[in-house]
Amino acid sequence: MTDLPNTMLAIDPEAPGGPEVLVPRGIPVPVPGMGEVLVRVAAAGVNRPDVLQRRGMYPPPPGAPKTLGLELAGEVIALGDGAEPALLGQTVCALVGGGGYAEYAVVPADQCLPVPEALSAVEAAALPETLYTVWTNLFERGYATEGDTVLVHGGTSGIGTMAIALAKLFGLTIVVTAGSDEKVAAATALGAHHAINYRTEDFVARVKDITGGAGCAVVLDMVGGDYVPRNLQCLAEDGRHVSIAVQGGASATIPIFDVMRRRLTLTGSTLRARDAGFKALVTDEIARTVWPHVEAGRLKPAIDRTFPLAEAAEAHRRMEAGDHVGKIVLTMG
Repeated sequence: MTDLPNTMLAIDPEAPGGPEVLVPRGIPVPVPGMGEVLVRVAAAGVNRPDVLQRRGMYPPPPGAPKTLGLELAGEVIALGDGAEPALLGQTVCALVGGGGYAEYAVVPADQCLPVPEALSAVEAAALPETLYTVWTNLFERGYATEGDTVLVHGGTSGIGTMAIALAKLFGLTIVVTAGSDEKVAAATALGAHHAINYRTEDFVARVKDITGGAGCAVVLDMVGGDYVPRNLQCLAEDGRHVSIAVQGGASATIPIFDVMRRRLTLTGSTLRARDAGFKALVTDEIARTVWPHVEAGRLKPAIDRTFPLAEAAEAHRRMEAGDHVGKIVLTMG
């Protein structure tokens, strides 16, 4: 720790606001605690929860840094007590509760994944948040298994593009929605089996047509609101509806008897507030089930654009404009 600077540049706005509040400023370099490591950050993924936090609508959980950023990649340069000594000097990527938009960040050692040669630092930084989210919700909560047809909204988002990639690896037929013909084409090019322009087509009717009237096994939904009853119409008997965001509204009216009659399951989750023990378990599961595909070069995130840390405001403007396909990433130094 003696060779480290005392301060670092970070995106740690003092008050909520528009993208213009995302100005790098000097703050103390964090010190790793028990079971933690200090990472010199090479790149950090940009995610929609970062936008909500910047607006003051998604405060960090207790104990998490105020600095934005939920995922990162970089080199482990210092160890807290109890951290595995072999991690020192390793290039890792990790899910964090905050702190990614910075030159240095503290990471729970149990949430580190080794970055293989097949991945660049930018690609590695763009993996954890969407990978953990899709894995825990589509596969664990939604029980998606080989041969299933799944519907995922926001097909060109970070979540959507990760769902497409995992569907290809694990034998799912994936149907996505997107907001323009250009995005439909982009989702199809990434490997979606079917892509629906929700502005010009009725996705309920299209899903019924695609599945021959049978419906999907799982819907992964980030819209909420009036999408929920429409999503239920897309489900097969015994289908699972998994909510991961409420961009279109936090309440929905649903036909309860239809849920009973067709034995539907409605579930959902948030990831950031889950405890370190849960995230360590997911990290271990991903290391065993998904990481061999990453190491072999079979799983890479779709990268939309990179911005230097000083242009974090532009990165957020791009995300809010909604024109991106895949992940937006900040780079350090």
